Amino acid sequence: MDLELQNKRVIVTGSSRGIGEAIARGFLNEGAKVCITSRGPKQLLETEKKLVKEFGRDQVSSILCDCSDPIELDKLKNTIVSQWGGLDILVTNVGDGRSVEDALPSEVQWEKVWKINFESTLNSVRAFLSLIQDSKGCILFISSIAGMESIGAPVDYSTAKTAIIALAKNLSKKLSKDVRVNVLSPGNIWFPGGSWDEKIKLDSESVNSLIKSSVPMNRFGTPDEVSDAAVFLCSKRASFITGSVMAIDGGQTVGIF
Repeated sequence: MDLELQNKRVIVTGSSRGIGEAIARGFLNEGAKVCITSRGPKQLLETEKKLVKEFGRDQVSSILCDCSDPIELDKLKNTIVSQWGGLDILVTNVGDGRSVEDALPSEVQWEKVWKINFESTLNSVRAFLSLIQDSKGCILFISSIAGMESIGAPVDYSTAKTAIIALAKNLSKKLSKDVRVNVLSPGNIWFPGGSWDEKIKLDSESVNSLIKSSVPMNRFGTPDEVSDAAVFLCSKRASFITGSVMAIDGGQTVGIF
């Protein structure tokens, strides 16, 4: 199936590993030009080298950026305009599910998690919206099933992910003439160095029990399975889809809604 993404200009934030890296690779496989971003220079450089070796320097670029900082995002925008002249697709993937189990986390903790998981997304859209409108492109938010229902995830993280869904749904109506806006809500996705990888190393028996009891498909999802959905939703094959929230969770939320 030709998704008609050849030479589309794409930014995937938080894309030096895991889901973000897989999404970037998915677009590159379709012939798009992709800019990957991250706060960590070492991992970003390693990922860039891998992708450039596979897809070529003309298709891949990487830029260090803390997406919670509007000044850094503005610099990123200026670089993109200079290099590409515009932008067709924005995928906001910055996030971190690590927090505390308190029913109501402290103010300091809440602000930290909110900044990483919501403000980074909000700031990214503010920075690139005009470019997406000019190209009549699309925005894809990566949220979580923790933002759709109470599944035992940290309260501050879940609230931030719920706010992303609300932002996306409202934007989809306001921007419907020019821009498509959708959300992917992954469930339990395993990749090396991720939060589930850490939990398995600490207590694999408990993690395996949790997955078997809560996920009907009895397994973790993979970053590539999220990537496939992301690339489709940003393609012309999904031209009548906007304001949607797609759960990729092996059936975990089937019994909730």
